Amino acid sequence: MQKRGLGFSLVEVLSPCPTIWKKDPIVAQKWVEQELTKTFPLGVFRDRTKEAAVRPAPAVVPPLERIPDVLGIVKEADARPETRPASSDLAIKVAGFGGQGVLLLGEVLAEAGLAAGLQVSWLPSYGPEMRSGTSHCHVRISARPIASPLVSRPNVLLALNEPSLRKFLAAVEPQGLVIFNGVECPQDCRRPDVTILAAPFTRFADELGGAKAGNMAMLGALLERRSVSFEREVTDVLHRLVRNQRWLEIDLAAMARGRQAAKLNLETDHEIVRSR
Repeated sequence: MQKRGLGFSLVEVLSPCPTIWKKDPIVAQKWVEQELTKTFPLGVFRDRTKEAAVRPAPAVVPPLERIPDVLGIVKEADARPETRPASSDLAIKVAGFGGQGVLLLGEVLAEAGLAAGLQVSWLPSYGPEMRSGTSHCHVRISARPIASPLVSRPNVLLALNEPSLRKFLAAVEPQGLVIFNGVECPQDCRRPDVTILAAPFTRFADELGGAKAGNMAMLGALLERRSVSFEREVTDVLHRLVRNQRWLEIDLAAMARGRQAAKLNLETDHEIVRSR
């Protein structure tokens, strides 16, 4: 009906529920046919196909950039996005085990981009496990309007464990950046068209007094390897989100250690960067 331009049809289905009815599935199906149809008879109750007029096609949806104009919204800084560097356009996937600070890392990035006046989105995705279960989040930071918060083709992958690296590596865009929490990248996970930085970020953080700050060490490596316009805002966001002074100091030290790992003692091998 919809394909013919006549609108939608409503179809009611009588279905058995053996669990609630506490019946054998075959018995439940026969009960529908023999008993339920007495109260809810089958048949066509209304058919307006012959007199229904074809509905006009909907208007073409305007491009995302024109939505403010259509709604009459006055943009305060129309010229600002054009002055932003291309490096501000980030599609980041952060992934790891629950308890590794996956969501916090994504939140810090999104909050920093927002504080810098960029368009941002942050979308978490995690299982029911509080610890050791898989989790990941999508982070979009852009000078332009963001059409969808989903990141199916990241240009940056932050993999806090090997299962996450294996799961999402293939989706990374060519010329993208992958930062992996490990001494080195597994041989069967290497791609010649992306840059992979591998370093034991959790170990770095543990040496500083808190293994949970491995996510901040990875953040420091990202800021060192990828020039962004909201670097100053990252530190401001950490001061606001981390209330415990001891953990704040550990997080800042871990960021500095991650930066060091990204620029010192590096070996390059087919676009693979390892830090010992």
